[in-house]
Amino acid sequence: MKVQINTDKNIEGSARLESYFSGEVEKSLDRFQDKITRVEIHFGDENGEKFSLHDKKCVIEVRPVKLQPITVTEHADTLEKAFSGALAKAKKTLTSTFEKIKEH
Repeated sequence: MKVQINTDKNIEGSARLESYFSGEVEKSLDRFQDKITRVEIHFGDENGEKFSLHDKKCVIEVRPVKLQPITVTEHADTLEKAFSGALAKAKKTLTSTFEKIKEH
């Protein structure tokens, strides 16, 4: 499972940011590792320099093997909160998707 992290022009990407979020994705989605080819994480600050509640956005796109990509979005006050909310949504969606496949 390859993890790719992208940021918009308002968020500074760093090696520390990438290693932290990559590690969290790998830990959280470990049980799906053989069923996923790639996870893309997109961070954005929708208001740039201006302050606003819930202006940080995290979009996670998961590419399961032989299935359509799964995309989830979360808005929050901080990148970390947006990331953890999006990751929880992705994990829940993957769990239900693979359970449905198992039933057939």
